[in-house]
This record gives sequence, C-alpha cells and structure tokens, in this order.
Amino acid sequence: MTPLVAVLLASALTVPGPPATYMPADKQGFGTAHQRSSPVWFTLGRTGLNEVFYPDLSTPATRDLRLVVDGRTADHAHTEPVGRLRYRQVFRGPGWRAEITYTTDPSRATVLADLRLDADRPADVRVVFDPNLSRDGDDDTAVDQPDALVARDSRSASALVATGGIEPVGATTGNVVQTGALRLDRGRTTLAMGFGATPGEALTTARTSLAEGFQRHAHRYDRGWDDYLRGLERPRSADRALYETSLMVLAATEDKRNPGAFVASPGFPWAFGFDRGIAPEFGSYALVWPRDQYHVASAMIAAGDTAAAHRALDFMLRVQQQPDGHLPQNTRVTGEPYWTNVQQDEQAAPMLLAWLLGRTDRATLDGLARAAEFMVSQPDAPFTQQERWENQSGYSPGTIAAEIAGLVCLADLLQRAGDPRAARYLGIADGWERRVEEWTVTRTGPFSDRPYYLRLTKDGRPDAGTAYNPGDNYPTAIDQRAAVDPSFLELVRLGVRRHDDPVVRNTVRVVDDQLKRGPFWHRYNGDGYGERADGGPWNIGHGRTYGRLWPIFAGERGEYELLAGDPAAARRRLADVASTANAGRMLPEQVWQGRGTTSATPLAWTHAQYVRLAWSIDAGAPVERPAVVACRYAQRC
Repeated sequence: MTPLVAVLLASALTVPGPPATYMPADKQGFGTAHQRSSPVWFTLGRTGLNEVFYPDLSTPATRDLRLVVDGRTADHAHTEPVGRLRYRQVFRGPGWRAEITYTTDPSRATVLADLRLDADRPADVRVVFDPNLSRDGDDDTAVDQPDALVARDSRSASALVATGGIEPVGATTGNVVQTGALRLDRGRTTLAMGFGATPGEALTTARTSLAEGFQRHAHRYDRGWDDYLRGLERPRSADRALYETSLMVLAATEDKRNPGAFVASPGFPWAFGFDRGIAPEFGSYALVWPRDQYHVASAMIAAGDTAAAHRALDFMLRVQQQPDGHLPQNTRVTGEPYWTNVQQDEQAAPMLLAWLLGRTDRATLDGLARAAEFMVSQPDAPFTQQERWENQSGYSPGTIAAEIAGLVCLADLLQRAGDPRAARYLGIADGWERRVEEWTVTRTGPFSDRPYYLRLTKDGRPDAGTAYNPGDNYPTAIDQRAAVDPSFLELVRLGVRRHDDPVVRNTVRVVDDQLKRGPFWHRYNGDGYGERADGGPWNIGHGRTYGRLWPIFAGERGEYELLAGDPAAARRRLADVASTANAGRMLPEQVWQGRGTTSATPLAWTHAQYVRLAWSIDAGAPVERPAVVACRYAQRC
C-alpha cells in the first residue's frame, strides 16, 4: 500500500496529492464498446482498472481505480477474458476473494465494474479512485457529493457511483485522489464511472447507466462486437480466440469522434508515463503514426474491413501539413501534430495504402502527389530525418524501400487516371532503386566478408567507418558498419528486391547472428529503448537501458519465409507471435525471457502483424505486397 493510500484510508482530512503520473503500460486488457455512441475506453493493469480515455482516445481521464478490503489494497489481479473485449479480474486477500467484471455502456460515456466479494467475516470495502481529467490530473478539483466521488477540471468531469451507495471518506488536493466506502448487498455491488463536460452531466451519465443494469450493458456490448466479427472471415492458420481479439483490438484503437484515427497503443511506457521532461503533456503512444496506421489498415484489408482502411487513408490525407503537404511524425486523434520530426517512410505510407485500396479519385491523387513532391524535393533524398525507430537520421534501407515502393504505387494510380505526373515518379523510383546498395550495403564491415545491409548510413558511404551514438542511453558511439537491423527486409516485402538476392540472404544470416535471441530479434546493435538490467523503466539520462526483443520481427520474417517457399517456417513464426500474448490476449511491443515487458501492451502494430501474417500464410504470400513493385524490380508478378 502506498503512503498516500494509507493516509486516505486512515483519515477523512484533505491532504496534498503527489504529481500526476500513469500506471505501467503492460495492460492486461483493453476495451470499449464497438458502438460509436460510447466515447470511452478502459485499460486493465495488474492492479485493476487503469486509464480510462474520454472524450477521445488521445485523452486519458483517469489513472486507476483500486479496491481496498480491510485496509489492504487489492493488488496482483488475475485477468481473464469473459466476453468480447470484456474481462474479469480476481483478487485475493486474507480471508476474502473478490471478482470484478468490466464492461462499458454502449450508449454513454460510462465504464461499469461489477464487484462480487466472498469473505469469511464482515469486511470494510472501499475504493480509491484517481481521476486524471484531460490528460493532466494536477489541475483536478474534488466536488462535494454525498453519495458519489465527483471531480472536475476546466474541460470535463468524472463521477463514480455504486448500487447501494458510495460514501466519500477522503480526497487529496492538487492531484485529486478520492476514497469512498462501499455498501455491499450480499457481497455484491456495481460501480459506474461516468464522464461529461460538467459534474452534473457526469453524474447523470453514471446514474443512468447504473440504473439500466450491468447485465444489459454487457449483453449489448458483446452483441456489438459479435455483429462486427460476423461480417468478417477468419483465416485457417490463426488461433481463433487470439485472431478475433486482435481484430477487435485494432478496431478499438480507432477514435470514435475522429474516424480513421487509429492510435498506436492505449498506454504510456516507462518515462512517458511519469517524467514531465520527456512528456510535458502525457499522451505518447495514444497517438496516430502514419506508419502504424498503415500496418493496421493493411491488416484490416486482409480481414475484410476495407471501410476501416479507407477511413485510415482519409485521415492520413487530412493531416497533411501546409504548405508542403508532408505528414507529421504523429498526431493526436484530432489531427493536431504532437512530435514533428519528418520520417520519409511515413510519407510513403498513404501511397502504399491507396494502392492496396485502388483509390484513383482526384482528391486522393492530389494529396498523394503533394506528399511525393515533399519526399523527392528534399536536398539529400532519399535521406530521412528519422528512420522507423525514430532516433536516427540517414540512409536507411527500410525507409528507402518504402519510398521507392510508394512512388511506384503512386505512379501506377496516376497512370490509371491518365495523369502525366506518373513518369516523373517512376523515374525517381528507378534511380533510387539502382542506388540502394551504394547507400546502404557495406563490403568492409566487421560481421561478414561479404556485402550486407546496414541499419543505416549517416552519410551514404557504407564502407566508411563513420561513427554515431545509437541513442537511448547507449554509452559510446559505434561504427555505422557495426549496426544492422531486420528492417532491411522491407526491400523484399515491398518488392524492391528478391528474397534470394545474395546480399539479402547474407544479411539475413548476419542479422540472425547479431540480433536473434530465441524466436525473436532485437531492433539493432546497441538498442537502448527498453528496461534497465533490473527491469526498471527506460528514461533518458538515468542510467543504461536495454532494448528487448520485438515480436513484430517474427511476423516480418514469416512474410519473408513465405516468399522463400517455406510456409512451415512462417506458421512457426505465427505461433511465436501468439506465444507472447498475456492472460487478456494482449500482444506486447517487447518481450524478455518469453514474456511481455512493461512496454506498450497491446501494441496495435503487433496485433496487425499477427492478423496479416495469418492471412498471408493462407494466401501463400504476403497479402499486402504491391505486385506493381515486385513485377518491376523483383521479376515476380
């Protein structure tokens, strides 16, 4: 039990709250109603309910809700799925056992938690609720209400009510943390957490949802997801429960007020959840990256939800920046840029997606051409300010693959529309394709006496010993020839190089020697984006940290193995990705010793990779590989 919780339980006095932070990012569950009339999402951590997002998916409105029995905080929950993105958590303590089942009201901004307590004696049962309204809990204010826990800030409000009543018994100032005593009826009660623009609206929302009953909402919640899944086919290769969960997670990461805005993850890993220097406004990962958007959308196309992919493309084009038409590194779901670096593979993402969708309308083609002009007009193109790991500039084979493929896809769409701009983009793509090795393949590197692709070169001179620091707390600079990355396989997946190209095959061996551990891979040599050796959180300037293993690489390797004619290996990769799911079937960003770390979980990209690889195995080849690129460069149509 934290000292703050102990003070709140022991006294009804108001005490100062600590600065607002968020809970660890390894969520055991993530849910929302499929119905768009309910603008609220919830996450479950190892201690119970964590962040609830309202009114959109870039705006966390709570930190957590804790159950306290006889003065002891109920921690270390066991989570199990009990419906469509619904879950039950089980807590145990001396002489008692509690089950809490969660759902949302499909018609309102309310999260409901049905509590059942079995105890061998009369028990004092309380909840500690920490609202963090509008992304920042430090400006919240508790509102006096005799039978509810109510808080507000200048933009929104929360209200927690319960059947049988809830008696406020303590609150903090500053970062508001509220405590309430529950009155159980035969060991049961239902909590309803409602949100609104004002305290009155939040309270009315919560009470209305509570009056209609938990089971009614749970039934309508499940039915909404059943209706969604019923319209989609299922691949033969995938585990049914994990596949359906993955599809629902992908759909759930779309904001309901901003169609097509799919966030990367509903959590804030490591220092992004507690360090104001790293994240002056908390919200990182609950953002829209064009790269992650492409992976989600291509998985949705494979699953049969092309409407979602069209919305994703429309959102990408809607957030193009004036006056040059580039796509920002990421945005909030409202389209407001968050981090503003430029990543050239993200300029290519809408071109690739538009080709998969066959979009040739004038508005789409003009938007894509604006992004293309930005890409090709950079002085050192195809140099990128950041490659896909977002901490280095240079000539990256993975980024260049996306740029080439994007231009070829755009040219094909323009040709279909009779647009003469196609020839310009094809010419540039062909010129870059001829120089990929010149920019990114070393013949003097330490890992092989044969040529291999590097992670990137800072200067386009892969045989030069140019040094750079990999970042993320790595202690020294490294020779660029001593850093490789599985991302070079984008050249094969996108059709720029054949799977049996000698340099590709040698780099596969080098990458496996350098980065593969068990069934998974590190991102690159010297990666520090991960945890400390003792499992502590990543932060900049606070000690050495270590990037762990990424399940997405198993999916990418499986796509490569399909092209290499080894479907059995691809099926093993699919099973490897599935093995990283936690008890709530959430797939993580990173794993260590076979288990998810406290990295972003669920990561939409990982779930998308699982869905896409399953369909690719059924099809016998990567389902999102643009044939127009493969025919042009890999002689594989």
